[in-house]
Amino acid sequence: MSDQATLLEVRDLSVAFDGKEVVRSVSFDIRPGEKLALVGESGSGKTVTALSLLRLALNARVGGQARFDGRDLLALPEQALRGIRGAEIAMIFQEPMTALNPLFSIGDQIAEVLELKQGLGRTEAVRQAVALIAETGIAEPERRAQAFAHQLSGGQRQRAMIAMALACRPRLLLADEPTTALDVTLRGQILDLLSELQRKNGMAVLMITHDLNLVRRFADRVAVMQDGRIVEQGPVAQVFAAPQHDYTRRLIDSRPARDLAAAPPTPGAAPVLRARGLGVTYPVPLPGFRGWFRRGGFVALRDAEFSLAPGQTLGVIGESGSGKSTLALAALGLQASDGELEIAGQRWAQGDASDQALRRVMQVVFQDPFSSLSPRMTLEEIVGEGLEIHAPRLGPAERRQRVLEALADVGLGAAQFPGLLARYPHEFSGGQRQRIALARALVVGPRLLVLDEPTSALDVTIQKQVLALLQRLQRERGLSYLLITHDVDVVRAMAHQVLVMQEGTVVESGPAEAVLAAPRHAYTRMLVAAAG
Repeated sequence: MSDQATLLEVRDLSVAFDGKEVVRSVSFDIRPGEKLALVGESGSGKTVTALSLLRLALNARVGGQARFDGRDLLALPEQALRGIRGAEIAMIFQEPMTALNPLFSIGDQIAEVLELKQGLGRTEAVRQAVALIAETGIAEPERRAQAFAHQLSGGQRQRAMIAMALACRPRLLLADEPTTALDVTLRGQILDLLSELQRKNGMAVLMITHDLNLVRRFADRVAVMQDGRIVEQGPVAQVFAAPQHDYTRRLIDSRPARDLAAAPPTPGAAPVLRARGLGVTYPVPLPGFRGWFRRGGFVALRDAEFSLAPGQTLGVIGESGSGKSTLALAALGLQASDGELEIAGQRWAQGDASDQALRRVMQVVFQDPFSSLSPRMTLEEIVGEGLEIHAPRLGPAERRQRVLEALADVGLGAAQFPGLLARYPHEFSGGQRQRIALARALVVGPRLLVLDEPTSALDVTIQKQVLALLQRLQRERGLSYLLITHDVDVVRAMAHQVLVMQEGTVVESGPAEAVLAAPRHAYTRMLVAAAG
């Protein structure tokens, strides 16, 4: 391929940190107006590859060539490269909440790019910033331009990042997992927005992702990375229809699958969890002088009704703000609620002493295992903490044995990990940390687990492993799961019953297979369609 037909030509790119090579002999091309997806699991080298193109990987030794419009980005002086960053090549980072400056408004941050890169005066830069915010579909752009990052929703923050990246109409956009933290409908909206802006501006895009549905929907070509190397690349339709490499086939085959050997529900068994007329109202201040004397209320959950049988999974799906997490908090007794709620025939008394027995029956596994595990505690302390509360009569030796058994049950054995109990969470991968969080919940012998987005932070292959583990544990122990998620594929694989929530209300419920195969409510149909 000649330089005239190529916007970016990467040849034998290598990246090393402290002498350890993490990207090895990577080569690919991007044509003007083309969308190339770089896919692979965490640690495969995708993000480091993108950052290295603009020499943004700190303390890295970079080799090879990255010729952009005939200029080698890796050999340019820093001053020349600064002229390219943001102006000709822009980047959307994975987590907008950390990439946006919390001390400046969204409009000021976009205007700053225009002032520095295009030399615009302050008034014109602000005017164009508002226009860019409007172009990305954010409502009330003048008002939102004055908002700070924490005052925007996840989708609005991502749109603001896109507006900032496109401020100078770059020729190449590097998009690092731009939809990972978003609901399926928001994910689709962001993809449609990027496609529209890409066509409008004739821009090329390098998309970094592990979401294969996103690749199918967005990209023209795909390059698959494993252990710092590109193992396969080509047109999306060709690679997905006939993958040549084992790793590519494994990624494509990693869609969550239902365990057909799962036991059917026991007829007439009393439900482990039951709710009737469950509601939650949060107090909010009233505007003006009325707020001096009384407070209003925001109804986050209204009249929810459901039951969960032993050994079954109830999936709760909906977008952010639909009331899923509020329902989970109410079920866990961590949020005051109205109506009836029973766990194994008992009710929360909102008192530590009387509720302690129920805490053993009902445990929770959170979305992000890294933030839910204390970095200052060893595995023995983390997993054994529940036993100190719920089984205080156990001696140290017996407690340690219970911890080892719980870790072995989730696939973490002492033979595989020498010194396992003395290790800390940061010494494990994301999937292994989620297994640790699961062991912490299982060690006290619960009957019901609340699973709050248990796989959303994991790669597709690790996600499939964790879901298979959860199904095995359910089959062997008769566990019941209250599964909170926005991933329709996970619900399809895991749930026996499903609740669909919108704006605090259950809009549809029933057997998972029936609801997902023939949804009656328009909102459910939208969620299923957005999941592809």
